[in-house]
Amino acid sequence: MLTYLQKLGRSLMVPVAVLPAAAVLMGIGYWIDPTGWGSNSIVAAFLIKSGAALIDNMGILFAVGVAFGLSREQDGPAALSGLVAWLVITTLLAPGTVAALQGIAPELVSTAFGKIENQFIGILCGVVAAETYNKFYKTELPLALAFFSGKRLVPILTASFMIVVSFILMYLWPIIFGALVNFGISISSLGPVGAGLFGFFNRLLIPVGLHHALNSVFWFDVAGINDIGNFWAGTGIRGITGMYQAGFFPIMMFGLVGAVLAFIHTAKPENTAKVKSIFLAAAFASFFTGITEPIEFAFMFLAPGLYLLHAILTGLSLFIASSFGFTAGFGFSAGLVDFVLSSRLPMANMPYMLIAQGLVFFVIYYVLFRFLIVKFDLKTLGRDVMDEEVSITSTSGSDKHTALAEKLLVALGGASNITLVSNCSTRLRLEVMDSDIVNDAQVKAVATGLIKGSKTSVQVIVGPTVEFVAAALNTLIKNSYNI
Repeated sequence: MLTYLQKLGRSLMVPVAVLPAAAVLMGIGYWIDPTGWGSNSIVAAFLIKSGAALIDNMGILFAVGVAFGLSREQDGPAALSGLVAWLVITTLLAPGTVAALQGIAPELVSTAFGKIENQFIGILCGVVAAETYNKFYKTELPLALAFFSGKRLVPILTASFMIVVSFILMYLWPIIFGALVNFGISISSLGPVGAGLFGFFNRLLIPVGLHHALNSVFWFDVAGINDIGNFWAGTGIRGITGMYQAGFFPIMMFGLVGAVLAFIHTAKPENTAKVKSIFLAAAFASFFTGITEPIEFAFMFLAPGLYLLHAILTGLSLFIASSFGFTAGFGFSAGLVDFVLSSRLPMANMPYMLIAQGLVFFVIYYVLFRFLIVKFDLKTLGRDVMDEEVSITSTSGSDKHTALAEKLLVALGGASNITLVSNCSTRLRLEVMDSDIVNDAQVKAVATGLIKGSKTSVQVIVGPTVEFVAAALNTLIKNSYNI
């Protein structure tokens, strides 16, 4: 179950990855026309509406993206089936259709059905479509129906299954929606404290990749909060909308960079150069793009106490930013790019105070991390004997991604030990025959980190270039079987 939930978390990154496009379009549009929101400039209106086309349709993007990401071969028919699932359920559970099916007046239909086009439903559609694909994509029908065999059968079956799901949700969705709203209200009603709790649990769920499920409640229109959508659309309350985003900027742009400096300064002298080579690129990625996993995975298992402190400080940052009404937003993550794009949006409120807050958190992270590492002799990277790089000859030479993939293929036990290769934004997610065969030292010599989730599940932390490494690894595996 944990492995499956981790795969779901990975697949959620497929639709979330389109948010930077919306951020760029809307950010430039609002920059051009910060007061008229497009009414004073045709160019601004064009850009803002283009970005809104993505933000306002995240549900359908989740349906397609999750179906694609969870499908075994990440194939087009799976994505098409996700779209089919979405169209069926959102049509059958539209308020007018529900009124007709239940034989009641439209005004008596639960308000929950007015919110049926959301990311939760999108995820459900994606899961049903992906599981249908994985189960039936090789099914052969009788000769008379042979045209509909295999992958062509998947969208047809998905539509049939979603009719059943829609009937069930006609009665369950008002209950589910009510529970989600109550959960959101219970946190949001706490104001800055609720924002702090969200930040704390957001970081705690990173190791298992389930933080996206929590994020969807607060960032998207699942429980009526829709912090990202409202912030970029300018439909919220200035100083409040964005409270579940703003506090991440001081952490991702500054706090974790301070932690990196502490790791470098506390490393043994003979390991300093290697620690720098590992962490400086990760620090830049965190500051510039808001991708933090290469840093976090480098210490969350080596020093779990520090990671708990990191989660607490993240919650504190969101609490402080929310308390003072500092707001900024992001389309992808809380890095410099999103900060610059969002700082001129109508909902942005004293965003540059987040820079000042970030500088303070830089000092806090550096001082606390350095003190605790030295005080308790924590074995963070560079404070113990570092694994010597294992010499594995590359047969291709010129392609650095292929070279890394070749080293990982050997370290992971060879092609025969790997049954599935996929990736999220920074991690290789692998299904293997036996994780005990994986050579930990060899993997860690060429990658940022390694997680053995189960006997058949392994994750390798690579960084932002993971997509290219995954593609190269898949190619090597296929070539080894002469596929």
